[in-house]
Amino acid sequence: MQFSKVLKNFLLASVLLTMGFTVLAQSTSQKNATWPKQPIRIIVTFTPGGAPDILARVLAESWQQTLGVPVLVENRPGYGGNIGADLVAKSDPDGYTLLIGTVGIHAINGALYEKISFDPVKDFTPISFLASTPNVLIVNKKLGVKNLHELIELAKAKPDQLTFGSSGVGTSLHMSGELFKQMAGVQIRHIPYKGRAQSLPDLLSGRISMLFDNLSSSLALIKAGEVQALGVTTLKRSHAAPEIPTFAEQGLPGFEAVSWFSLMAPANLPLPIQKRLNQLTHRTLNSPEVKARLLAGGLEPAPGSPKELSRLITQESAKWSKVVLQSGAKLEQ
Repeated sequence: MQFSKVLKNFLLASVLLTMGFTVLAQSTSQKNATWPKQPIRIIVTFTPGGAPDILARVLAESWQQTLGVPVLVENRPGYGGNIGADLVAKSDPDGYTLLIGTVGIHAINGALYEKISFDPVKDFTPISFLASTPNVLIVNKKLGVKNLHELIELAKAKPDQLTFGSSGVGTSLHMSGELFKQMAGVQIRHIPYKGRAQSLPDLLSGRISMLFDNLSSSLALIKAGEVQALGVTTLKRSHAAPEIPTFAEQGLPGFEAVSWFSLMAPANLPLPIQKRLNQLTHRTLNSPEVKARLLAGGLEPAPGSPKELSRLITQESAKWSKVVLQSGAKLEQ
């Protein structure tokens, strides 16, 4: 009799527990199904005008028309992208705060900074790869060099006297410079900026000798003849500027440093929202009009799956950790 009563209570509790889980699941499903019902923020970790900003605004324009809610682009530059990334990492995983991820944030900064306020992998939900662009080395024409060989000779003749700028410590642009120094055997001082908007005037005025920049950002200046492009950092020449040779062609075989960008959200983003964002990204970047516009500007769109993005981050982290270790660079945030 006692056993029967216990069994009855157990079964009743099981039914109630199951009902509770069902209600919770239905509530979560309904919440996800109504996304989005408020403005969406896309955080860009650099100043306006660069490749991450361009991609964010392309997505925002397209999504706003599709979703019927405001999609805002917010620039939060500083510390190689860490300020904006930290903001997103600590936001609610509800699909309303997103990040334009970069190779610097997710594959370099973890090795470069002694202390970092977020985990570049565990604190984010990968959504999709967005695009890549070659980095390009540009110099002030008054420097008097027309190719990489001449620059290397000049740098060896003047150790520590030449300077290279980048849009921030830990960016792929910074690491392009460090890799160049290692492979060319030269000593050039790094001058970091908060973004290309600050570094470009110093290059044009001659305050810095050279600048590593995204090709997509510098293409107009190069075409206008305002700066001298010495080489792109990909293994193959860019379709957008096939006249610019690669570093590998100019005596540094195997030299490769690509700037890539991704769409990320805080960790634990619900799967239905992750899938929806991935679909929206594919639809936008696969649009013939958008694709043509990005390719003409030096960006190569290639949306993919979250798993593919995770694999890329793992591979790039291993590569750039070695460069950071060999360069001896270590920073505090």
